[in-house]
Amino acid sequence: MTDDFKVSMLASGSAGNVTYIETPEHKVLVDAGLSGKKIESLMQSIGRSLADVDKMFITHEHTDHLKGVGVLARKYKMEVYANEGTWAAMDGKVGVIPEEQKRIFAPNSTQLFGDLDVESYQVSHDAADPQFYAFHHHNKTFAMLTDTGYVSERVSSMMRNADAILMEANHDVEMLRYGSYAWSLKQRILGDEGHLSNEDGAENLAQVIGGRTKQIYLGHLSQENNQIPLAHLTVEQILQAHDLNVGHDFALLDTHPDRATVLTQL
Repeated sequence: MTDDFKVSMLASGSAGNVTYIETPEHKVLVDAGLSGKKIESLMQSIGRSLADVDKMFITHEHTDHLKGVGVLARKYKMEVYANEGTWAAMDGKVGVIPEEQKRIFAPNSTQLFGDLDVESYQVSHDAADPQFYAFHHHNKTFAMLTDTGYVSERVSSMMRNADAILMEANHDVEMLRYGSYAWSLKQRILGDEGHLSNEDGAENLAQVIGGRTKQIYLGHLSQENNQIPLAHLTVEQILQAHDLNVGHDFALLDTHPDRATVLTQL
């Protein structure tokens, strides 16, 4: 059918992040934070091939979002989209990407690619110029948000009532505070340019879930300062406290650092 709009979180976590999105006309990745070989394997696990991917959208230059960008761009001749600040920060980290494959995607802008419209929005993270994306195909929207210390009203407005949402649930605050990280790193994670906790992610979800929202993915969980069951339970309880009918009106779904979510049609 011509309306197919599908997504899979190939990997999500503190060790690496890759998202796959497809429409009838386009197959794209958001970030490539694992090795090229691992991403190839993850694509095969959902019955897809990197040879069919035509574009990559980069959120920021941290290694867990960038590791495989250069090798995949060169091997598969993908167009790579990032804003000017991120391109400058990626210099020396991704090797040489041919100029004809390099594209600028300015913050807080929209670009149209046939049957896929993509919007960018700036987030608050300790990177050069971090931004995330919302993808629109016909009347459906998939909105993504991780790697931010807080959520602005503009970002909330971009995500509100999306059909599917990837929301950060990076850490449990108590696990982080009493864990082994250096205090300076703990301060960074907890700060306005750090990451959203389970509670932060849930409270922000409560503000953006609408009648169209059918799938919520919890993403970018810390492997040191969180656990999947804990994040899921915390978010579920907070959403229920906001009178949101988890499991009935929408599905609350987990992501994993080393295996893909089911390729799901929005």
